[in-house]
Amino acid sequence: QVQLVESGGGLVQPGGSLRLSCAASESIFRFNRMGWYRQAPGKQREMVARINSDGSTNYADSVKGRFTISEDSAKNSMYLQMNSLKPEDTAVYFCNGRKTLVAGAYDYWGQGTQVTVSS
Repeated sequence: QVQLVESGGGLVQPGGSLRLSCAASESIFRFNRMGWYRQAPGKQREMVARINSDGSTNYADSVKGRFTISEDSAKNSMYLQMNSLKPEDTAVYFCNGRKTLVAGAYDYWGQGTQVTVSS
């Protein structure tokens, strides 16, 4: 059973920083893609940042230049460094890992970690 466990969320003032971590129960090399998604109250879940198996990354326009996604294969972990946080970044942040199987793509999700940006 693949497990993804997030940590690092919390309350931060506007302009502050947080670093989210996602620990996988198996090698991150077994995932074709990993990423961070978020869901604010009353809104749909949206992609924040993704990192592909070739190391390329994608970011939502709203976080470009402020957030950085990274991986540490030795620790089977993925990170999201969030700087210059804004109130609109407030959401539950989810770690995602995707495996592309013969039958199609399968997504694994963590339980989520709350990020609240408020003064």
